[in-house]
Parts: sequence; C-alpha cells; structure tokens
Amino acid sequence: MTLPRRDIVTKSLQSFILGTCAPLAFSPYDIYIIAVISPALLIHIWLGSSPRSALIYGYVYGLGMFGVGISWLHISIYLFGGVNLAGSVLLTFLFVMFIALFPALAGYVSAKLSGRQLPQLSIVLIIPAVWTLSEWIRSWIFTGFPWLNLGYSQIDSPLNGLAPIFGVFGISYVVLFTAASFAVLFRMTGAVRYTPCALVLLLWGAAWLAENHHWTAPTGEKITVALIQGAIPQELKWTPEMRQPTLDIYRELTGPYLDHDLIIWPEAAIPAYYHQIETDIQQLLAKTSENDTRLITGLPVMDRSTGKYYNSVVMLDQDVSFYYKRHLVPFGEYLPFAFVLQGFVDYFNIPMSDFSRGTAPAPVISTRDFDIGISICYEDTFGEEVIQALPQAAILVNVSNDAWFGDSAAPHQHLQMARMRASETGRYLLRATNTGITAIIDEKGNILDRSPQFTPVSLSGEATLFSGSTPYVKSGNYPVIILSFLILSVLGYKRSVTN
Repeated sequence: MTLPRRDIVTKSLQSFILGTCAPLAFSPYDIYIIAVISPALLIHIWLGSSPRSALIYGYVYGLGMFGVGISWLHISIYLFGGVNLAGSVLLTFLFVMFIALFPALAGYVSAKLSGRQLPQLSIVLIIPAVWTLSEWIRSWIFTGFPWLNLGYSQIDSPLNGLAPIFGVFGISYVVLFTAASFAVLFRMTGAVRYTPCALVLLLWGAAWLAENHHWTAPTGEKITVALIQGAIPQELKWTPEMRQPTLDIYRELTGPYLDHDLIIWPEAAIPAYYHQIETDIQQLLAKTSENDTRLITGLPVMDRSTGKYYNSVVMLDQDVSFYYKRHLVPFGEYLPFAFVLQGFVDYFNIPMSDFSRGTAPAPVISTRDFDIGISICYEDTFGEEVIQALPQAAILVNVSNDAWFGDSAAPHQHLQMARMRASETGRYLLRATNTGITAIIDEKGNILDRSPQFTPVSLSGEATLFSGSTPYVKSGNYPVIILSFLILSVLGYKRSVTN
C-alpha cells in the first residue's frame, strides 16, 4: 500500500526535526539520552514503512543531523579558505547531502530486510547492525569522517564502561539496540515485547559495572606535564611577521615549566618549516637537555631531498626525532581524486595544502624513558589507528589545531572523541591545541583539567603511565563489525527462505 503524499511529507518533516535534535547528545550540550530518544522515534517512523519511504526518512534525518551537527565546516572554508559566504555554505551543504546518505541507506536496508509486515523482534537486531555498519563504513570510506557517530555521545553515560571492551562502535550498537527496543515496545503486543527492554537493562547494568574494572595497570611512574596553548589567532598565525612573536609567546609560557618531565606544544605551533628555524630548534634542544626535560612540538617539515612536505611532530629529548602525520585531512592537507576534482577546486579558488603521508609502521615516538602514542589533529578520531601504538606506548599525546572552526561545536566534539580514545585504550591522553580545548584526560576518559578557549595558557599537572592492553586494543573493531555482518547475513537468509 502506498502512503498518501501528505503522510510522506509529514513523516519526512518529523524525521528532519528528529535529526536536528540529535547533535544535542554530543558536546558541548552532552544530553546523552537524546542519542537514544532521537533514533528511537526515527525507528518508530521506519517500522512498517516501505524501503523507499524508509530511505527518504533516513535521508532527511541525516540532513537535519549533519546539517546542524557539522555546520561548523563552513567556518574554515569561509574565513580561511578564500571562499565567499555563499560558496562556503554551498560546499558544506553538498558535503552534508553526501553524508546524509548513510542513515538513508540504513533505513532502506533495515526496511528491506524486515519487510513491511508488522514489526518483529528481529528488528531490534537488524537496525543496530545496519546503523553500526553504516557508521563504520563512513569512518573509512574516502579516508573517513567519523563525526557524530552515536557512541561518542555516551562518554559520560554508563555505556562508557563498554569502550575498553568493544570501542565506540560497540557503544553505537548498544545505543541503537536500546532505541530499537523502545520503538518496538509500542508497536507490539504481549509479554514478548518486554524481552528487548530486559536485555537493555542488562546491557546498561553490565556497562555500568564494567566502568569500575581496570583493564590496564599503572607502571608505578607518574610524570609532570605542561601543555602549552599559545592562542595565536588563525588569521595571523602564518603571516611572516608573526613567526618570532609566536616563538617568544611559546617560550614565555614554557619557561616556568622547564622542570617538568614532558612539555607539549600544539600542532604547527611554530609557523615555519623545520629547516627555516633549525637554529631555534637547536637552542630549544640545548634548553631541554640542560633541564632534563622533553619537548614535543608540531611544525611542518620539508624533505629537501625529495621536495615532499609533512605535517609533523618533533620530539626534543637529548636529540631530535620526528613523527610524520599518516592520516591526512582530505581537501585540507591533500586533494583526493585530483584528476577529477582539480577543476572544481580551481573554480572555487580553494587553497590546498599538499602534504605527503608519513610511513611510520606505528604512531609511536620514543623518549629515553617511555614511549608515546602520538596523533596529529583528527588522527585521534580513528580508534583503529590509535591502538596501533599499543601496548608499547605508556601514554597518548594528541596535538591539534581547532582554530579553523572558531567558537563552534567542533572543538568540543573533537575533545569528546579524544576522551573516547583514552577510555578505549586505558591510557592518559594529553591534548595540546593552538586555541583550545587543551586538556589532560585520564585512562577512563575523564577530564582532569582543561583550558579556556582563545586564551594563552599553560596547563600543568601529573599523568600516570600505564601498561597492558584493553580488550579493544587486542581486537579492535572486528568483533562488533563481524557480529553485525553475521546478524544481517542470518536474518537476511532467513527472510529469503520464508518469502
């Protein structure tokens, strides 16, 4: 039976509004229960819909969710990308239209597998599996965009206890299982409809208990750390006349903390290539060696033998060592599919960096006493890459520059994702940023200290070194992804046999 056009429009509008509410589950709002309520109401709309209708409702839900949740993308395009306001809004909207395809396909596949019959208990398995797989695919296709994966919204909920076991996708699965269970509760009759809700209570209770379990162990060593936030405005940062003042600001902020074990400056803290300021680097190295400390700073490196450029971290620890960023930002640090898109970029006059990927086998940088799992900018949003540093690394460090997105939700969302990495790995994560939010995060994902935004500040504290591996470090995303595929394969086969 085909729904009247008015019903389709009404349900599409409802789906869109539900999508616009979904970002409230994430930072800086942190109303984590909305991550259950919003998709539960969407699933209620999906139930009984045709695959085509479910695709439409999922798509407009995605337009609302990403249109609100990642609207900050236009800020960097407009303020720093040389594109006018209309062009930046258009480019952001085009990207949102693409990303919205993932919840749309989740709706289509869910409806296709469950059929148009009355909702059955199988739906509480199908929808979480489909949605989780759609998030997983979105996190790696075309280099990946994992923003607003529902699991991240639960860093302060009882479900955070599942992070070191199943990772963020495991939490997403439980969030969707919870949402689907409540959705079918009002569509079914009989006592059997309470079975999924009983499982929900069991899962949330188990997650809450797991939060108190320690999967990793302190090595017995604590280090003193200082995270330096220079707060250089992005529009001034790369002007030639700001090079020396920037160095002076970071030296001044660092001075009182030269007795600390580890000092961290943010991504591209020094607005120059390494070879252009090698004298300054050697002076810093002499200072750190004299005070028996270690200094990490971000800055670009040019390999003059090959002409390649790298977004890099430099470690000063009696000698100089490097880590080159391995996961580059498409359209920011390099141009994917250049043979197709170069004309488009030229038309909009979008300035592009041309960095090369680092080839280190693992994201680790070593000091003379301990190893550090290192990530630059949004590398920390990919859990499967961060765990490549473990169990070798005793601590995690992320250097970022969220100044590109101004006073928007982006820095808060990025911090939330960094907290998930700490929880997944059972390691402290030290996060130094140019304009905020700089933070010291413990092994459970709790923020021990954080900086205000857009203010020059030195964040000082202690960090505990850890050893060992969480279950997630050992198995990565494989258990959740394989389980999701198995559920869909079994239920899909069962449906094909019964038809």
